Amino acid sequence: MSTDTKTRPRPKAKTTPKPQVRFLPVADLHVSKLNMRHGKQTPDIGDIYPSILESGIHQSLLVRKEGKGWGVIAGRRRLFALKKKAKETGKAVTAPCIIMQSGNIGAAREASLLENVARLPATQLERFAAYKALAETGKDTAAIAETFGIRELDVKRVLALANLKPELLALYESEEIRGATLQALTLATEEQQSAWLEVFHSDDYAPQGEQLKAWLTGGARIKTDVALFSLEDYAGTIITDLFGESAYFQDPDLFWTHQNKAIAEAIETWKAEGWNEIVVMERGEHFATWEHGKRTQGQGGKIFLAIGHDGSVTPHIGYLSNADIRKIDAILKTGSDSGDAPKSAKPEMSGPMVEYISLHRHAAIRASLLDHPMVALRLTVAHMLVGSNLWSVAPQKTTSRKDLTSESVANSQGAQRFAKEQKEVLESLGLQAAQAHYGPTKQLAEGDVAEVFAVLMETSDAQVMRALTLAMGMSLGAGETITEAVTLAIPVDMQTLWEPDDAFFDILRDKKVINEMVKEVAGKSCADGALTDTGKAQKEIIRNRMKGIGVSADKARPDWRPRWMQVAARHYLSAKTCPPSADRTVAAKLFAKTAPKQKAA
Repeated sequence: MSTDTKTRPRPKAKTTPKPQVRFLPVADLHVSKLNMRHGKQTPDIGDIYPSILESGIHQSLLVRKEGKGWGVIAGRRRLFALKKKAKETGKAVTAPCIIMQSGNIGAAREASLLENVARLPATQLERFAAYKALAETGKDTAAIAETFGIRELDVKRVLALANLKPELLALYESEEIRGATLQALTLATEEQQSAWLEVFHSDDYAPQGEQLKAWLTGGARIKTDVALFSLEDYAGTIITDLFGESAYFQDPDLFWTHQNKAIAEAIETWKAEGWNEIVVMERGEHFATWEHGKRTQGQGGKIFLAIGHDGSVTPHIGYLSNADIRKIDAILKTGSDSGDAPKSAKPEMSGPMVEYISLHRHAAIRASLLDHPMVALRLTVAHMLVGSNLWSVAPQKTTSRKDLTSESVANSQGAQRFAKEQKEVLESLGLQAAQAHYGPTKQLAEGDVAEVFAVLMETSDAQVMRALTLAMGMSLGAGETITEAVTLAIPVDMQTLWEPDDAFFDILRDKKVINEMVKEVAGKSCADGALTDTGKAQKEIIRNRMKGIGVSADKARPDWRPRWMQVAARHYLSAKTCPPSADRTVAAKLFAKTAPKQKAA
């Protein structure tokens, strides 16, 4: 073993090559494009030029071979001073240079940034560009942070700013927008950045700073820490604010869908624990503690849920209103609020007896209802309209997040006809449409089910059927297969009830679809001739054909309707990406299966 050790050759130690220093003619030197200050205006060299003019430079330039000359990675101001010296003295000037390997672009950029940061703070935009360039060479945020001795969060912030649209960075550099606005824009998608720029350059007010954050999140900034549900179950987009160290839900409506379900589950849990009443307060309503007093569960206390516009849910457990407390205290003191009941607070029926009697009465009443279908019909309509403990019927939302769409729908012939009928029917029953409530109960109209049932019992069959039809129309879902199935059962005069309006043409953006529509209204030749025209120009062709502008009367198409709005709905490119067409196809197959049975009947 010892002999082998002596004769085995020792491995050569790895050594780091010493930097190569050469004196190079200043005439052969130029500022490298990898220098973070490349392309900037001539630097101020007044503080270093007198010394360099007298005795040259004492700190080497960092250079790399670029083409026929040498690119200066670090030492731009010294280079400018040496070139000025050569020009003024008329003598050839050389400079000591450390030569880098020409292929290591990442190291060159890093060296430039380090040299400049150590010498003079870079402008923010220079930092943005330099950090972004380092990231593009493959360095991750942790590596960049370690290189410059800063927090990784600071690197993430700079990179988020660096990846904004160049036009936004230019506005910041020219001091047209402030840093808070630039930071808020890191929450925006590319489409939102473009939309904000469009508003900024228009005559409208462009929100900035904190107002911009609200604008980007649909007006309601809801933080993730208020969610009662698991974020893993949330399929929507969550926006992370690197500068505020918070995260927000991008879609408030989707958030409230999940939050309301979580609230409903919490209510069920409290009920299982014995709380008889949980009051879900209106969103934004403040719980006034001075108007309530503490009461235990056994004393009839309730749970009040205060729901904030910010998504927060604050339970106030074990409270009663002061008015209820006074009533209970009076009853306990006198034995009755009217003086007729005995002084004992013991109820006439125990809880188990109430349950026994209620279930047996229910069994007898519903068995008798089987013999009275017209009464059952009225009872059904009452439940559909105002709901009950077991019935929850929600109206289909007819508004959109886009104001233009909401206005278009409201002004359509179909919507106006339905609104007129809704007003007349509800008024005839002494009802009004339900207002928005935030809680598990949903209803079409405000009212008590027993009261509405009593009114319907005095109403004609024709009027009851009218109310039933209205309730079904109010709760008919939009964009579902069942909606298209209705068009197979009844005639729908789409031609009269809708026509293409400004909102339709504004939302219509796909050029392939637009060209297919041009082909429908103006023919294949016209469509082919306009194939490369802008979507706006092609939409104008459709509008003009509908109005008969520039064409003879026989070529005008005032009654044209897109395939999507025909009965049956059809697609232009693919049924899979056209929901109305896909739903119609499914519904038609279902009706085809039942057709033989209907004929036999």
